[in-house]
Amino acid sequence: MIEQNQLPFEFRIAGCKTYQETCQAIKTMMVRGAGAIGAAAGFAMAQAALSLLPDELSEARKAIESTRPTARNLFYAVGRVYAAALESPGKAVAEALAVAEEDAVASRRIGEYGNNLIPSKAGIGTHCNAGWLAFVDYGTAISPIYKAFTEGKDVFVYVDETRPRGQGARLTAWELHQAGVPHAIISDNAMAWYMSRGMIDLVIVGADRIATNGDTANKIGTLEKAIAARHFNIPFYVAAPTSTLDRDCPDGSHIVIEERDPDEVLYQDGMTASGKKETVRVCSPGSGALNPAFDITPASLITAFITEKGIFEPFRL
Repeated sequence: MIEQNQLPFEFRIAGCKTYQETCQAIKTMMVRGAGAIGAAAGFAMAQAALSLLPDELSEARKAIESTRPTARNLFYAVGRVYAAALESPGKAVAEALAVAEEDAVASRRIGEYGNNLIPSKAGIGTHCNAGWLAFVDYGTAISPIYKAFTEGKDVFVYVDETRPRGQGARLTAWELHQAGVPHAIISDNAMAWYMSRGMIDLVIVGADRIATNGDTANKIGTLEKAIAARHFNIPFYVAAPTSTLDRDCPDGSHIVIEERDPDEVLYQDGMTASGKKETVRVCSPGSGALNPAFDITPASLITAFITEKGIFEPFRL
């Protein structure tokens, strides 16, 4: 997998030889993003099937599922591969590969459907990273943008930096730069200003878990963008494969929100002018921090969901 903690300053490929190593990669966000987490978790379950006795698989499943509690795709993938592992290790491997392939196909279709919502000249707001780094390929929120760009549409992307880990400034911006898509990084609290100036025509974000009523968990800060978009009458789209929909979750109040290490807020990694990578404290010494990884955007603020099966309004999920 790509070692995403090293981007955008270094492109490095990492290998995980055991399910425990893959669990650690998920937990430390070496691999991150809904679809990529799901695929990695499926491979972790297959690794466990290859190395453990059948009666040990349930404990391995619990360990994998504990790595990122909010991400629905993780549980979806692990459940599928676990069921296959109870039959044989070979079937577990085949199922893990199928989960990964389906993720890429779904992302490509999301791009095709979402492209129809993007006008020929568009300012597009996005948050966090839901491009190909976050999935096996193509991505979700960024997939329609790639499709629109390759078709010659005049698009410009406003990339929220996405504190505290900077997935927008570090990952989405890096992706768009590699693809040649026009974009600019903006601070997290600037998007409403650009909306008020008429510079953003639509917002597309990803999702980590969608409740049956349409309430959606996504990277912290998504809710703010949805509220601002509603105020300025701007379409707010959530792009996600149907595997992200949790049929057992009635609404957003039932979604577990992951609380991460406060140091992610207090410290930042960067590169000096001389090319040396450093970690520095950027907040008041002596102060603590709170660090929820996700928030819940109510269905009432979502214009539509872009899925691999088409575009749906929240009440039609």
